[in-house]
Amino acid sequence: MVGAAEKIWNAAAVAESHRSEIPSSSLTINHSLSLPDMKPRIVDLCKDLFKQWSNLDESDFSLETVSGGITNLLLKVSVREKDGTTVNMTIRLYGPNTEYVINRERELQAIPYLSAAGFGAKLLGVFGNGMVQSFINARTLTPSDMRMPKLMSEIAKQLRKFHEVEVPGSREPQLWVDISKFFDRASSLKFDDKEKQKKYDMVSFGEIHKEISDLKEMTDRLDAPVVYAHNDLLSGNLMLNDDEDGKIYLLGQFAEKFFDGSRRNVIKASDKVITLLLTSRYKLYFIDFEYGSYNYRGFDIGNHFNEYAGYDCDYSLYPSKDVQYHFFRHYLKPERPNEVPDKDLEALYVETNSYMLASHLYWALWALIQAKMSPIDFDYLGYFFLRYNEYKKQKDRCFVLAQSYFSTSHTAP
Repeated sequence: MVGAAEKIWNAAAVAESHRSEIPSSSLTINHSLSLPDMKPRIVDLCKDLFKQWSNLDESDFSLETVSGGITNLLLKVSVREKDGTTVNMTIRLYGPNTEYVINRERELQAIPYLSAAGFGAKLLGVFGNGMVQSFINARTLTPSDMRMPKLMSEIAKQLRKFHEVEVPGSREPQLWVDISKFFDRASSLKFDDKEKQKKYDMVSFGEIHKEISDLKEMTDRLDAPVVYAHNDLLSGNLMLNDDEDGKIYLLGQFAEKFFDGSRRNVIKASDKVITLLLTSRYKLYFIDFEYGSYNYRGFDIGNHFNEYAGYDCDYSLYPSKDVQYHFFRHYLKPERPNEVPDKDLEALYVETNSYMLASHLYWALWALIQAKMSPIDFDYLGYFFLRYNEYKKQKDRCFVLAQSYFSTSHTAP
């Protein structure tokens, strides 16, 4: 059974280790409190972290929920200072027991370097079970947004820049290290719920171990570049800058109403909206680097493509070869996408679709641990089988693709 000794990180130790670099507090906030009950604790936290606010009244602070995901609760805090200035910031409360699957220390080490390169929000403070960051005035993308050609090309360009960020520390790729840790934890669970235990007993860990070994052996032959990777680039971790009047939303609504409602025309209209936004002052943000690490380039891209399936996990939406090539052109040569050689497109296609399989194994094992540790009401065991079955469905095609590629001499672009 997963126990306290197997936690990836320790919240108090993380806060203490950053005491000299940024404001830190040993306070913790109960994730399950209602917003009204949470507010006085958030105010105490803000006053502890930021001494200039120690004399403000509780009425000078306002609190609202931005989003509540599987691993985080995101809060917007607005502070009215004595001179009338309003300061907005974001407080991220880590989900209960997420320390079993997330290395928060690794994230905190990377954030300053990613922020300096223009990615995500600035780290303002850390505390026992969360962090404080600058507020990003933007909207979260939807899975359908990611499939729009203009926005897809912008994501590719930004991902190339993200992969060029240098984060100090070991450059050892973490994919197989993390999968090994997940496997060890996932394969030794016990459930009090009999139905959950019955489903868990259906998992063949001997089979999974062999799949991991075979896939690692195959992907090792690709000699894929190692980059600092996001590792969780789903639509919820992509934001597009909004102005105060919410023009992005209004333009999107206009596009859908103006055209005849056919899927083709709506996509064309929305794509024009995105083009307008990306050629103006708006900015695309990558956020939430909690799974970030040095990793294989193809894993980051393949994992992103898996997220085209959206929250319903409709893997028929996984991008076609032509769509992937569009992404690759803008990733490999952002300024001259039409000049990417065919051999480079083919190499990245094989690399991405091989590591796409690893993405399914990674999140399948992650789901088993969450089924035991997370208090959130979600069918994690069902999610395990969904991801693992998709791995098995795609395995033969991807292995044949790789073997065909290996039959001739190639190098990664």
